[in-house]
Amino acid sequence: MQRSGALDVGEGHRIHWEASGRADAIPAIWLHGGPGSGLGGTGYRNLFVEDRFLVVGVDQRGCGRSRPLATDPGALDGQDAAALIRDLEVVREHLGIERWVVAGASWGSTLALVYAQEHPERVIAIGLVAVTSTSRDEVDWITEGVGVIFPEAWERFEAASLRRPGERVVAAYARRLAATDDPADRAAAAEAWDDWESTHVSLDPAWRPGPMVEDPAERLVVAALVTRYWAGDGLLPGGVPIAERMERIAAIPAVLVHGRRDISGPVGTAWALHRAWPASELIVIEEEGHGGPASSAALRQGLLRVAQGSG
Repeated sequence: MQRSGALDVGEGHRIHWEASGRADAIPAIWLHGGPGSGLGGTGYRNLFVEDRFLVVGVDQRGCGRSRPLATDPGALDGQDAAALIRDLEVVREHLGIERWVVAGASWGSTLALVYAQEHPERVIAIGLVAVTSTSRDEVDWITEGVGVIFPEAWERFEAASLRRPGERVVAAYARRLAATDDPADRAAAAEAWDDWESTHVSLDPAWRPGPMVEDPAERLVVAALVTRYWAGDGLLPGGVPIAERMERIAAIPAVLVHGRRDISGPVGTAWALHRAWPASELIVIEEEGHGGPASSAALRQGLLRVAQGSG
């Protein structure tokens, strides 16, 4: 079975969704990274053992095939984690799903954690890869701290931010990328942001030279959403960090997969979450960075294990 469509979720937004697999299989929702990367095709379905899951994917608000895009005038208004969670609930109810497995990568892992903390009764199990919680410490590391490894590139990145006195680098980029009155400046900010992203992932064994996002229009969408959420510490419900609400999901079975060589998002985040999560299993992939084939394989088997074990 394969279905897809677009749902009106309010506030002028329509969310693209798609579902594949047997209707009587274990329901699962896949949450893509970014923010703003979109599903980018159907490859994510390979993370789920065929015939065991009914896999649902969405292009999160403001990106991919959802509309309006984050770069449209006013489209960033109301963009926060609570809105993304409400969108997922509209999709779940539309598909008639009572409970599902929640899985995600990178930013998608942050969103999966937030969803589970908001709706633990709706979650069968959780699977995360390249684990993040979008805390202030994580954002400061990826936008400033990791500059100790790439000082030349960080100096260019900081200078290109055009930050004001006392302004964080990420906040400067967020401010410029949210503006719609100077397209040239917004494009320049997106290009500088993409160049930094390409740099701090360059030690990943799977890294390839070139821009992170090839298409300029898509690059603007991704940069606008990433900087908005990172500058706001994930724009989490009530502004409460994920680490302070772990008791809400302590009993939900989970598998966490993280690469030892992930310089941009060190394994310490996954370790801290695992330590606070009695029902979780942590798998560290020694030879990989921010995801990769071994991480995907570990997540695939882990998702099946925790989903079956929960029921």
